[in-house]
Amino acid sequence: MGRAAYIRRRLVLTVFVLFGVTVIIFGMVHFLPGDPATTLLGDRATQQNIADLREQLGLNRPLPEQYWLFVSGLVEGQMGTSMQYHQPVRDMVAARVPITIGLSLYAMLLAAILTFTFGLLAAVRKGGVTDQAIRVAFLLALTTPSFWLGILLILVLALRLHWFPVAGFGTTFTDHIWYLFLPALTLGLGLAAVLIRNLRSSVITTTRSDYVRTARAKGLLERMVLLRHILRNAVLSTVTIFGLQFGFLIGGALVVETVFAIPGLGQLLFTSITSRDYPVVQAITVVTALMVILVNLLVDLSYSFLDPRVTYG
Repeated sequence: MGRAAYIRRRLVLTVFVLFGVTVIIFGMVHFLPGDPATTLLGDRATQQNIADLREQLGLNRPLPEQYWLFVSGLVEGQMGTSMQYHQPVRDMVAARVPITIGLSLYAMLLAAILTFTFGLLAAVRKGGVTDQAIRVAFLLALTTPSFWLGILLILVLALRLHWFPVAGFGTTFTDHIWYLFLPALTLGLGLAAVLIRNLRSSVITTTRSDYVRTARAKGLLERMVLLRHILRNAVLSTVTIFGLQFGFLIGGALVVETVFAIPGLGQLLFTSITSRDYPVVQAITVVTALMVILVNLLVDLSYSFLDPRVTYG
């Protein structure tokens, strides 16, 4: 099977996966305890006001009809209207998606830098003090919850050392890079902790291969052997894990955005869940699932570029 046929098959499967996502999130949201109409009305929540608002929001319709309206709206590019903000959900989500994607890509960049720097260093210094120190340090980062790790970074790097802002997003592109460094580092440390262990193990295993010994016997510089022969073959499994971890990275970004007061999807999702804003919660979940699916597809396609021997069967 060629690359084009593989992409077509994956896109067809994506439609079925998204359908499953819509069913699950619709059921979870509508079976949560609490009534959106009661939450939105607050002190004005009388029986009549609740009934009128439920009719206005369409909450008194049968669930199959509500689900059909939800899915048909997605197909048409419409995501409904926010119950809390009374704005088109599509516009609200579209304004915040670039922020969350930017934070995730920033975290992936930092994770890649940390992974190749410390992963290769740990593999080269296998069994030494440096190797042990790197493994212990990133094991602590892996076992620390992202929200707590973010708070620790704020206390040390922002409040004590004054190197970075505590929270916010800034106004210019330079501000965005500066303000998002701590949140991206919070996410990147957890991701790098997983990737470093895998890259270290893969490099050590690949180093024992016959073609590596042959390359060294030819007199190639150790740096060329490491980059051209060892790293290129060892990195495939790391790329796989990198793609699989993207879903967890997006989930972590939603939490970290709340800690650092970043106006992305996470902050909007948090406020929407507490106010039972069904259309917004459903839209954010579907958009997030779509991003994860597309990234996994790109990761699968990258194999053939990293190793021409890889085919799609």
